[in-house]
Amino acid sequence: MQLSVIILNYNVRFFLEQCVLSVQKALENIDGEIIVIDNNSSDDSCAMMKKLFPNIKLIENKQNLGFPKGNNIGVAQAKGEYICILNPDTVVAEDTFIKILDTKNWKPNSGIIGCKLIDGTGKFLPESKRGIPTPWVAFTKIFGLYKISNVFGKYYAQHLTENQSGKVDILVGAFMVMKRELYNEIGGFDENCFMYSDDIDLSYMALKKGKTNYYFHETTVIHYKGESTIRDEKYMKRFQEAMNFFYTKHFKKSVVFDFFMKIGVFVFSFIKKNQSKEIKRTIDEYIIFSKDSLELDLNKKETILNDFSEFKNNVNLNTEIIFDTKSFSYKEIIDFMNSNKSKNLTFKNYISNSNYLIGSNNSIDRGEIITLKN
Repeated sequence: MQLSVIILNYNVRFFLEQCVLSVQKALENIDGEIIVIDNNSSDDSCAMMKKLFPNIKLIENKQNLGFPKGNNIGVAQAKGEYICILNPDTVVAEDTFIKILDTKNWKPNSGIIGCKLIDGTGKFLPESKRGIPTPWVAFTKIFGLYKISNVFGKYYAQHLTENQSGKVDILVGAFMVMKRELYNEIGGFDENCFMYSDDIDLSYMALKKGKTNYYFHETTVIHYKGESTIRDEKYMKRFQEAMNFFYTKHFKKSVVFDFFMKIGVFVFSFIKKNQSKEIKRTIDEYIIFSKDSLELDLNKKETILNDFSEFKNNVNLNTEIIFDTKSFSYKEIIDFMNSNKSKNLTFKNYISNSNYLIGSNNSIDRGEIITLKN
C-alpha cells in the first residue's frame, strides 16, 4: 500500500465528515487507506463514521489520549509506505496526494513534507512553514519583529514566500507526509507532550536524523484551524507547558527562554482574548455555485451561478459564497478561494450527504455549521 491517511478526531463531527469525503476523492487513484482515531468525542462522530463510512477503519479511544498518543495508535495500524498526519478540520484537493507523492519530491534524505495551508477565507496560514523556535526566534515572534523585516523572519521561514517550495525546519501537524519507516525510526510523536509542540518536536527529530523537511507550495489544503480547541486559560497553560517541554528536551532549561515564554504567553493570551470576541457579520446576499440549481431557502437574496466565470464581486455587499460540493471539485473550490480573497466575502461548502453548510469566517473562531431543513 502506498499511503495511509491518519485522522485524529475530537468533537468535530461535521468537519470530520467533510474531511473524509475530500480524502476519499483524493485517494481514488492511489492505493491508500484512511484511519480515523476518535479521542472519546462526546458528539456523534463515531456514529456518523459507522453510518456514512462503514468501510473506513475507526479506532474508538475510551478517553482523550491527546494528539501524540492518538496519532501513534493510528500509525501503529497503518499499512502504507507513506503516512499523512491530517487534522479533521481540513479539506484536501483531489490532486494533493498525487502531487506530493510524486517521486521527484522524495530523495534518500527526505524527511517530512508539508504544503500550503489556507484558512476558511482563503488567507494563507504562515505556520505552514516555520523555523526552530529558539529563544531568539521566539522573541521575534512574540514581539512581532518578523513583520518589520525578513531579517527577523525565521519563525515563519520567510526565506520562502507562500508560493515558493523549499527546505524548512518545522512543519505543522495539520498536514504532514512522511515515510512510515521514518516515523517509526523517530519513535512517532512524543507522548510526554499532550499537544501543541508535538509537530515542532517531530519535525526537529527528523532534522536530528539528518533528514530534510520540505514545504511544497504546489497544492493547497484548507485548514479551518482551531475547531476542536477552545482558546481559554487551560489552552494557554498547555501551550506554555508544551513549549517548555520542547525547549527543555532539546536545548536544556533556559532562564532566558522561561522569561520570554512568560511574556509571550501573557501577550498571546491578551491578543487571543480580544480576537475571540464574537464578530457579528450580516450577510447581504448569498451566491450559490451549483450546476443543479441548488436552492437553500436562507431567507436572503440567493443568486445561483453554474460557473465560476460568471462571478463578479460587489465589494459594497457582504456576500456569502456557497459551493455545492457535488457540482465542483474541492480543488476547484480551493482555487477559487485562493483567487478571490476579499474582506466582503465568506465561504461555505454544502455537504449534501447530511444537508448542512460548513465553513469558517476567520482563523480564530471555531467555525460555523448550518444544518438545513430536509
